[in-house]
Amino acid sequence: MNRNEIQAILILLEDPDIQIYDSISKSLLNKGVNVIPDLEKAWEVTVGSLTQGRLENIIHKIQQNFVNQSLSNWVKEGSNDLLEGAFIISKHQYPEILFDDIQNTIEKIKHDVWLEINNNLTALEKVRKLNRIIFEINKYSGNTTNYYSPQNCYINQVLLLKKGNAVSLGLLYASIAQRLGLPIYGVNLPKNFILAYKDEFHELISDDVTGDDILFYINPFNKGAILGRKEIDHFLQQQNITPVESYYQTCSNLEIIQRLILNLIYSYEKLENKAKISDLKDLLKISRLKNP
Repeated sequence: MNRNEIQAILILLEDPDIQIYDSISKSLLNKGVNVIPDLEKAWEVTVGSLTQGRLENIIHKIQQNFVNQSLSNWVKEGSNDLLEGAFIISKHQYPEILFDDIQNTIEKIKHDVWLEINNNLTALEKVRKLNRIIFEINKYSGNTTNYYSPQNCYINQVLLLKKGNAVSLGLLYASIAQRLGLPIYGVNLPKNFILAYKDEFHELISDDVTGDDILFYINPFNKGAILGRKEIDHFLQQQNITPVESYYQTCSNLEIIQRLILNLIYSYEKLENKAKISDLKDLLKISRLKNP
């Protein structure tokens, strides 16, 4: 938009008539994210609180619509790239971030691990290499002092601060592993989140889904500690949770992103941020639609 068009928008937004505001708002929403830089320029040159508030509201709606549509597309396309799903959720809070920046960081870690592993290593040896690069060399760790902070759920902040919660660290770990072709997947354990290393050969020769195709479990919040089924039994017993088979099985990328959204909702409930909760509940609904 040129200067005259921006000025025209400002004049219309200054009008107290709600119908005029609704009309200009719908028109701008239809233009999508490409109009945001112009709206931000308009915000900078206006001094009226009514107009600034309306501009902020329109910008937010455009950004949220973009995130909603991005998530919908990701689900429709099969939710194959876990990292992309996490990136979309981060765009809800950090609209300026770029996927290339996120992916480049992950690719560098992946490359460092790739240099150290080969097909002659056992599954356990490969995981130990992963653990060393992620937790010892790159210093990623669980945020034990502020576990429920929303920042622990946003992948860009996890990469920046090198701290996260069980879900985000698991997501980070699984994203690196899967880019290396390692069969490591999330396990949607209540009150925790862990990973499982699957036996690909067993999977190829058997339709068994009892858990026999899982070699061992990994706890990314505890620096990649190796767990067996007995440790999960003990954890569930400690938490007074009745064991069900799904707690021992791997989950989909979509289920991990849903868990990430639920964690964010819980974090913002503790902060009593109703606007964020509303936006995130919309994202959760989109993720649960069979044909969003």
